[in-house]
Amino acid sequence: MEAHFGRHPDAEIVLSQPGLGKVLGARVLAESGDDPHRYADARARKNYAGTSPVTRASGKKKAVLARYVRNRHLADALHQQAFCALTASPGARAYYDQVRARGTSHHAALRQLANRLTGIPHGCLKTGTRYDEATAWQHRIQEAA
Repeated sequence: MEAHFGRHPDAEIVLSQPGLGKVLGARVLAESGDDPHRYADARARKNYAGTSPVTRASGKKKAVLARYVRNRHLADALHQQAFCALTASPGARAYYDQVRARGTSHHAALRQLANRLTGIPHGCLKTGTRYDEATAWQHRIQEAA
């Protein structure tokens, strides 16, 4: 699997993402597909992966829930990526800590981090550039300052 994944034209970009190694990167690429025109934007990729939340509003009540209908294999792989990115990316760790400080549970915080991490490769694959920590988390650094 590693040999075949290494020959893929986007393997270098996928492997540059925090928390993705050869096996998990191959799994994410296989489950999300490698057609560059499959997703119109990052939101479509997040919806397919099931990482983006669903907001239900009715009158005075509003609830934000996890998506039930999703590609479970891709969602599991992205959840694992988010967990691994906590040690691989200072920006991801800071974002996770910020979400946890609001009182969010561990799994919900990982889901939010996975949602953020799902949008990053969309931009990288679209432009053909590798992951850059400073670019990916730049807006978070500016908000904190």
